[in-house]
Amino acid sequence: MEGLLLIALVVGGLVFLVSRAGGNSKKQETAKLEDAIADARRWIDRLGSQVLSLAGNDAASTQAIADASERYNAASSQISTAQTVRQAQLARESALEGLHYINAAREIMGMPIGPEIPPLEGQRQAGKVTESRTIDVEGRQVSASPHATSQTPNYYPGGMVAGRPVPAGWYSEPWWQQALRTGMWTAGSVFLFSALFSGMSGVGYSAAAFEQGYGDGYQDGLEAAGTDAADSGDMGDMGAVDADAGGDGGFDFGDFGGDGGGFDFGDFGGFDF
Repeated sequence: MEGLLLIALVVGGLVFLVSRAGGNSKKQETAKLEDAIADARRWIDRLGSQVLSLAGNDAASTQAIADASERYNAASSQISTAQTVRQAQLARESALEGLHYINAAREIMGMPIGPEIPPLEGQRQAGKVTESRTIDVEGRQVSASPHATSQTPNYYPGGMVAGRPVPAGWYSEPWWQQALRTGMWTAGSVFLFSALFSGMSGVGYSAAAFEQGYGDGYQDGLEAAGTDAADSGDMGDMGAVDADAGGDGGFDFGDFGGDGGGFDFGDFGGFDF
């Protein structure tokens, strides 16, 4: 009898400890979510006040403010439905992206930029446009410039879009927007991407390395292309570039070399190169 009582006490104690640990864990998760939501809302509110108080004075600044407004709407929608820490972080990222647009608009209008804004995810890896360049793609011209011009009024602050790094700079058209909305790049965008940035210093990857078949081994690609990694800075974790197009819309450039050095497109339906 005493033995049964002892066993019951031990089992009851274990159940109590497990239940208490589970309760503490849930409280910690709730606290983390509340903190992440509060942090995101802080940046969203800051972006909202900027969007409402600024008006552009030329095509470039007007477009940058319009893009900031779009990111404000996206961030507001994301935070209203956020149920995980990651979802709250994505809302924060959208707000920060909008604030980078605001800073670009303020800069070209000759206004003070204000307090420093945290970098975007992948911004450092993406790099930035360092020279003016114009290419012909599908019967149209696409230009990139390190500065706002009448030909390049569309700004992007730099970062990862659907698993691909888009360098910070000014462009003739927002060629990344479709991938930003859908999470998928079109086949034509891949060629545009390589043609626009191939050989450009300052961008966060070697286009030549990708063309030679190195999508998920950035360092291997640099070595094969004869590029010194130190020239491109600390590239961090480029794993996001090798994404599954069926999942988050990125590209798997695992077999991009192909026969005779050309392009061997495997499953073209899902843009799995």
